[in-house]
Amino acid sequence: MLLSVLLLLLQLSSTQATHFFGTVMTYYPKQTDADGAMTVVIRYKLSFRSCTDFDAWYCSGSCGSLDYSLEEVDMEASREWCQREGIMTPVISPRDSTNYLFQGGNWIDGIKNGVISWTAWTIVELRKRSDTGRANISPQSTILPAVRVPSNCQRDFNLLAFDPDGDNVQCRYGSDSLNECSPCAPPSVLNLSSSCTLSFNKTSSINEGPYAVQLVMQDFPRQVITLTNVYGVQETRMTNEAISKIPIQFVLHVDPAVPSCIEGLFLPKFLPPTPENRAKLVTKANQALEIRITAEATNSIISELLFSGPSSMVKNSSGSGNFMLTWTPSTKEEGESHPICFVVQATLNSTKYHSELRCVIVYVEYSLVARVNMKVLSSLSSGGNVNHVLLQQISDELLHCILQELLQPSGVSSLQ
Repeated sequence: MLLSVLLLLLQLSSTQATHFFGTVMTYYPKQTDADGAMTVVIRYKLSFRSCTDFDAWYCSGSCGSLDYSLEEVDMEASREWCQREGIMTPVISPRDSTNYLFQGGNWIDGIKNGVISWTAWTIVELRKRSDTGRANISPQSTILPAVRVPSNCQRDFNLLAFDPDGDNVQCRYGSDSLNECSPCAPPSVLNLSSSCTLSFNKTSSINEGPYAVQLVMQDFPRQVITLTNVYGVQETRMTNEAISKIPIQFVLHVDPAVPSCIEGLFLPKFLPPTPENRAKLVTKANQALEIRITAEATNSIISELLFSGPSSMVKNSSGSGNFMLTWTPSTKEEGESHPICFVVQATLNSTKYHSELRCVIVYVEYSLVARVNMKVLSSLSSGGNVNHVLLQQISDELLHCILQELLQPSGVSSLQ
């Protein structure tokens, strides 16, 4: 099939620079118009050596009209890397899946597993699901541009793999045959589980250096479902058939051996009240979410917090080992789940040490007004009687929402 290719960003002037640190892309469907066309929020992370480097995403299929913005997320203090977040809001008519492709060159110098150029592929599936009655939402995840582990230490990188639809999320390495990466060359120093945990076991000094990690994350339905397009045409998805897929790409640095692998000595150790990995948090639009992160390292100097999350998130330090991430979501982000990942970095002379990787998912609650509006729209679409049934439903929903607002404690709580 002939691809209809649309350039989303300006092409990098020199496509052979050695500067790439990986990418992630996720999507969230929003409102649907009378003709069935859907506005979808597509978020992606671009990680390069500097904050001025960038390259192109291309689209094939039903792409719709596009706009975009690109804002800095975080930059490592020694300027090893910079990550930025891009946001696009195309209006797509869901006739079939939409494909986004990201290709270029090159990864950073010295990649041990022989990867030079990059390829990343996202499948956006917006046809209506029979089990949820709405368009599919991709798994939500993010990752730092680079994570570190000493060559003589064992470490598990438990990647965030949250699916708002409740699907079974699985990870695998990309496949050359599917053009998901080129070349794929999975790092020999890592073992990947289908549940998205990357395990590193100690290795010899000959394997020290940077590795390009190129993963694919997919969502599988927990029961047989049908996908219905804007024309009413249906397609069946079995439980072993993926609905959508997103790329997760980053650099793993295997560093020289450390004198001790015990956390809290050279490698930073997280302390309370740092959230546990894969914790689920709740906040509201226009309300500041504060994530306190504390770590210690007695034989090295904690230098900074490194994170990947919304570009509007603010990072602050209040003394050695004490950090705060603050984010105030807007009403545009109501009903969405946002991934945030972080590590604490320590240094000793010129050597860098990373804590374990931790990630959380933040759900932005709908406001009282938004919930009532959704109830009204739902009642109207189902043919509710405006004079009696609809008014009673609105009254009941208002009372329910007000009671929730009064009874719910302020601040952030865990999702049940």
